[in-house]
Amino acid sequence: MSQNTPGHSRGLKKTHKATIAGVAALGAAALTLSLVPGNGSTETEPQALNTSQRVAWSYDAASPQAKALAASVTDQHTTIGLKAKLDAEAKAKAQAAAKAKAAKAKADAAAKKRAAEAKAAAKAKAAAKKRAATKTAASRSVTRTPVFANNLDGWIREALFIMDKHDIPGSYNGLHKNIMRESSGNPYAINNWDINAINGVPSKGLLQVIYPTFKAYHVKGTKFDQYDPVANIVAAANYAADRYGSIDNVNSAY
Repeated sequence: MSQNTPGHSRGLKKTHKATIAGVAALGAAALTLSLVPGNGSTETEPQALNTSQRVAWSYDAASPQAKALAASVTDQHTTIGLKAKLDAEAKAKAQAAAKAKAAKAKADAAAKKRAAEAKAAAKAKAAAKKRAATKTAASRSVTRTPVFANNLDGWIREALFIMDKHDIPGSYNGLHKNIMRESSGNPYAINNWDINAINGVPSKGLLQVIYPTFKAYHVKGTKFDQYDPVANIVAAANYAADRYGSIDNVNSAY
């Protein structure tokens, strides 16, 4: 074996060192290291390298190892990018769903509020309408109900007004002639001598009505009093309509 030349190291000089950090990331399998001595001889023991000697590094991008490694790196990049994309899409969907839920809750609350307001308005409107109808009816009642004199003429006219509401037939003349024959227009007249009086139910009032007849034919809205002139006339006219068709058809005791 030849001796080492003084001043030379047995290892690689700094100028022969190659940076292998980037190549190491691709894998040692893709690298082929070739040491070519300057004299072209091959020795089993380390030899000192002359400055003319070079270290050659070769990388074959077309080799199966390089392709596999490149494909692996590409797949990793693709997987990472796809995961990031899916994460971003999931986050966007979650945000959109939360926004839609909040919007729906807000819309539901607004709709509920409008419905409550509409219901309250409808209730208030109905109440106002009812009050107006009641007021109108009361006004019409006051307007349509005339004031009758407290005498025979007024009693007959008031009786006719009530009879008209209850579809009881009769005329002013028919009532007047029967009143004059039965009581001479005295609302407190009483018969204490005929068969009714003997039986304990004397005829009373303007049209001389006995109590059972007055009770049976009394018209609601009038006083329940045989001596009340209007109540007496209306009850008698109601009885005459039922038995004779109308008080106008009565020309004698009935």
